[in-house]
Amino acid sequence: MLDLSHSPNSYRLGGEIDVPRLGFGAMRLTGQPGNFGPYRDWEGGIDLLRAAHDRGVRFFDSAFAYGPEHADRLLGEALGDTDAVLATKGGVDKIATADGGVDIIVDGSPERLLQQIDRARINLRRDCIDLFQLHRVDPKVAIERSVEALATAQSKGWIRHVGLSNVDREALERALTVAPVASVQNRLNAGETEELALVEYSGRNGIAFIPYGPLGAHPMRPGARLAPREALAWLLDLAPNIIAIPGTTKIAHLEENLTAWSLAGR
Repeated sequence: MLDLSHSPNSYRLGGEIDVPRLGFGAMRLTGQPGNFGPYRDWEGGIDLLRAAHDRGVRFFDSAFAYGPEHADRLLGEALGDTDAVLATKGGVDKIATADGGVDIIVDGSPERLLQQIDRARINLRRDCIDLFQLHRVDPKVAIERSVEALATAQSKGWIRHVGLSNVDREALERALTVAPVASVQNRLNAGETEELALVEYSGRNGIAFIPYGPLGAHPMRPGARLAPREALAWLLDLAPNIIAIPGTTKIAHLEENLTAWSLAGR
């Protein structure tokens, strides 16, 4: 098993949880296309997640919208009773349309976020979720109100840390006036580098940066655009606050991703 537990291979999330900087993104463990519906090979998904944990991965990222709820349920069944750090997101939902498509619904209202936190605690089989992130800023709801709901859940012991996804620096700064922010999750990879300034700002403020799309894949379709080992090594070398979350449905790909450490630091 790879030893990913020691600095600089780890990051202290929220200033208190040490996690290896190579995690696992669970978005692909859902129905395809569109990340909608349950993962077809449910037992295989459980085996894959447990294999990742056995190989030293400790940070697993999901979202209410993945399925919706199915990725959280799979994570909970596989790892809910382990020492894995489980992160999920809320404020986005998906519904099937009459023509067979999928509609994405953004709702960052405090009421909806608290409902999704309640569902996530059930699905992940955790009384307290390690990291709960606002999936997107709702243009109809001030980000301060959304973050206030997460801070309320944190005060009640339902979530341990607050995170944000798909935000710019202004939104992050506004959120920080309400509550400490442990993570930012935005799209970043070796071919899409628009977020580099936010990576640096986050690092200076003790905030983890969790790049989604680390291999350049389309968010709604499988398939990497970049070479996995090289792309992940690039992210790991970029900044010490980056926690990469490549997703896969194959144990062989999981093991290939973990070898990125052999290229990092060269």
